[in-house]
Amino acid sequence: MPTDAILHASRQFLGVDPTVLITLVPITKGGSGRTVVRVKSPVREPFIGIYWTDERPDSDNFLPVAKFLKATKLNVPEIYHEIPHRRVALVQDLGDDDLYSLKDAPFSEREPYYRSALEQLDKLFYSKGPKDFELMPPFDEGMYGWEQEYFLDHFVEGILGMDATPLRESPEMADLARRLGSGAKHLVHRDFQSQNLLLNGGKSWLIDFQGMRRGRQEYDIASLVYDPYMNHSAEEREKILGIWEDIAEERPQETIFRECATQRLMQALGAYGNILKKRQDEWYRQHMPVAAKLLGEVTAGTALESVLAPVLEKAAAL
Repeated sequence: MPTDAILHASRQFLGVDPTVLITLVPITKGGSGRTVVRVKSPVREPFIGIYWTDERPDSDNFLPVAKFLKATKLNVPEIYHEIPHRRVALVQDLGDDDLYSLKDAPFSEREPYYRSALEQLDKLFYSKGPKDFELMPPFDEGMYGWEQEYFLDHFVEGILGMDATPLRESPEMADLARRLGSGAKHLVHRDFQSQNLLLNGGKSWLIDFQGMRRGRQEYDIASLVYDPYMNHSAEEREKILGIWEDIAEERPQETIFRECATQRLMQALGAYGNILKKRQDEWYRQHMPVAAKLLGEVTAGTALESVLAPVLEKAAAL
């Protein structure tokens, strides 16, 4: 059982016998499918226990990626204890506040955390990693095509009940995957959105980074700017891009940025549909119309506008 494995690791880490009371408090946010709990005991401040299975191929990457990011001096939780063969890790507790928790706060209150998050992204851009550093397969034409199929399978067919054959046969979709897959390969977080940015000590801290791989940096930037959880206004999106320009001294190239946003929003809709189906977690349903609206915005005036129009029209009624 996951909790038994975390409890065993916690007692081993704390050096206490079974008579010492240890409490595990579930943390249910997020869609990674891992078991995450807050571990409380009378002998040490709380820490986080994580248990994963081999169901998702990226889960075993959590420990090596965490160590690499920590060594690169990015803001990630410290690993206190690990039992890799049991797929258990005990890590620093950074609290419950994430960027999503500030959704209704004035932008001026959120701005320092966007800046901190984007500073981490800029640092990641220049991080190469050891030569033997094993990551998930890079974003190439095939991976972008897989994300598109994920969208068609779990959202277009699974949620909307539509026939996705026209989209599967669309040259515009294939062209998007080919164009994005031909670009530079830098390290990307892969899920750079508000729930994966914890707020602690006035800074943003990265979590759920086990899916890190090589790809286009614009994918991560678009994930933050066009985050359906936050549903930024056009003005807020411009402010976030302004922060990035201040840090990186350049803006993302407009066409590539919109295409990365298109790809990311399709992936997000596929993920919402998959989680809704597998876990019956209705919380994700409310974000589908938002993601569809944003997808309509970034594809307006492009070759994909008419291709996606029937899907987005039906999605708007969710």
